[in-house]
Amino acid sequence: MVGTMNEQKISGYFKDKSILITGSTGFLGKLLVEKILRVQSDVKKIYLPVRAPDAAAAQQRVETEVVGSELFGLVRQKHGDGFESFMRDKIVPLAGDVTLEDFGVHEETLKELRLPQELDVIVNVAATTSFYERYDVALDVNVLGVKHMCNFANKCPNLKVLLHVSTAYVAGENQGLVQERPFRYGETLCNGPPLDIDTELNLARELKKQMETDCDMDPSPQAQRKAMKDLGLTRARYFGWPNTYVFTKSMGEMMIGQLLKGEFPVVIVRPSIITSVHKDPLPGWIEGARSIHAVLIRYIKQNQTWFIADPDLTADVIPGDMVVNAMITTMVVHAYYSLENTSKSHLNPSFPAVYHVSTSLSHPVQCSVLYKAMLRYFKEHPVAGPNGRIVPTRKIRFITSIFLFRLFMVLWYRIPIELLHLISILLCGLFGLNVLYHDLIRNYSHAMQLVDLYGPFALFKGRFDDINLNRLRLRLTMDSEHGGLFNFNPKTIDWDDYFYRIHIPGIMKMEK
Repeated sequence: MVGTMNEQKISGYFKDKSILITGSTGFLGKLLVEKILRVQSDVKKIYLPVRAPDAAAAQQRVETEVVGSELFGLVRQKHGDGFESFMRDKIVPLAGDVTLEDFGVHEETLKELRLPQELDVIVNVAATTSFYERYDVALDVNVLGVKHMCNFANKCPNLKVLLHVSTAYVAGENQGLVQERPFRYGETLCNGPPLDIDTELNLARELKKQMETDCDMDPSPQAQRKAMKDLGLTRARYFGWPNTYVFTKSMGEMMIGQLLKGEFPVVIVRPSIITSVHKDPLPGWIEGARSIHAVLIRYIKQNQTWFIADPDLTADVIPGDMVVNAMITTMVVHAYYSLENTSKSHLNPSFPAVYHVSTSLSHPVQCSVLYKAMLRYFKEHPVAGPNGRIVPTRKIRFITSIFLFRLFMVLWYRIPIELLHLISILLCGLFGLNVLYHDLIRNYSHAMQLVDLYGPFALFKGRFDDINLNRLRLRLTMDSEHGGLFNFNPKTIDWDDYFYRIHIPGIMKMEK
């Protein structure tokens, strides 16, 4: 029974199973592929669709960007000289594109591999995560990509479970308790008209066509890119979401509820802010400068010592390995439960089943804990600047509201910049003052745009309910007081130790 499930049963589930994972070249995708191969050497096949023109290019990309990662050190050590042959036997790269039907994989390849018939598990990790993405690109990956995945899943007669990775921040700027429930098709976060996904897709197509044919529009790629980005931001805010990323991820969830009807278990995992690996396979490992990591990097380089944030607010962060452990556990438990119960009710009453993988309720940590760990780390491990001199560790000035930040920026930057512009005019542009002015105003505009995009999240006061995940955790019997092989219990994290000894060193290593 599910109630007595332990980690042997979880890892044992993948024996002789065929799994398709999208987004395998990304941070979370790599962690998932590595974990499955490490805990279950007898997995049948792991299919990895990647954007590539042909099979050889797909193979090269997987070998370089996935298998070649230092993340696979434990798997490499386990198999020794047989590592390459083991990987070739288990991993099947697929040349394609997740924004197309059947993941863009050629029909002949699908028939040769008998892929629809072979698959037991589908995991969708692929996404574009930029807050200010082109609307057409975000729709293609985060919405149409999900639609195509659902259509493909419906053609897989032996599929046991499908898992989709979303984000907890589909809640928008919710300031209360955010529940683990699926979106209804057409639901919005404001009291306006319902959302029609087909209309949104048509808007993006029409703008793209207009930019290609309208002689009155600026034909430069930069202008067209900005117009498409602005459309996404405008539409997101019209329906109550703060940016294009979380808006299109919400639409992706709606696609799942609309197109999958419960013939097999469907799980939506919503992580909060994903941070570096806490425990295994490589503590501190991380890729990409995302959210709070970008802030940390700007501080390291001393480009910025003031930030919009409230040290007393909760920083809802979760290590990447815990997210993957939660993904594996939820999909396996639902697959087992579906076999034991024909009612299709699964483990909670909603379909799809939604799980927040977060910490703001179970084990909250204040932003000040990270800040103090930063000060302590760089005081004890000073950083050298480009000239070889030690960069002094300076305290950060926190601005706790968007209004105060805008006022600060106007007084401290905009007014001096405009004075420089006036001097440049009076001196007829001598000494390169005009060029300097345009550089400074561009940087100022960029900073204001970043605050516009990230400010609501830096000051986010909502809490993510994780009752579904806690209910599932209580059904499991793990083999260690620290959670064992599939630990996703945030209470096992010592936040100060994690930030100081693991996460910040991981960021520093990534930046070298």
